[in-house]
Amino acid sequence: MASIYDFTATSLSGEEVPLKRFEGQVLLIVNTASACGFTPQYRGLEALHRAYADRGFAVLGFPCNQFGAQEPGTAEEIGAFCAGKYDVTFPLFAKIDVNGADAHPLYRFLKGEKTGLLGSAIKWNFTKFLVDRTGHVVSRHAPTTTPEALKKDIEALL
Repeated sequence: MASIYDFTATSLSGEEVPLKRFEGQVLLIVNTASACGFTPQYRGLEALHRAYADRGFAVLGFPCNQFGAQEPGTAEEIGAFCAGKYDVTFPLFAKIDVNGADAHPLYRFLKGEKTGLLGSAIKWNFTKFLVDRTGHVVSRHAPTTTPEALKKDIEALL
């Protein structure tokens, strides 16, 4: 059975990162955007990351420009925005597609594991996937689900 540890992603700085690096951690994987109505969720995502990092939790952010062209920036611009406006310290990855023929393999896997209300396609920015310590997808959450609303689910997996 596949897990997220079977995938590799490129960091915002251009480093190839095997997701096996996060083995044994609870993860919240999120497709992000810097110019979206949900962008303030960066604050809540960072709060979760800081609150639970010492217990084996991490948020992984995957910028995506597929929804309303709300992530048009370069890697450098995305990093500067996230650090400057939201003091983001959780890992951010290079901009990817989450839907369509060019969807990142990780997102093909995530969507196959947990479909949404209207099927497998990601509908908007800040869709969240909660992954357990064994690399298996536990749940999928709509963009309207705030990071704070996931605390109990995260704590149950820690």
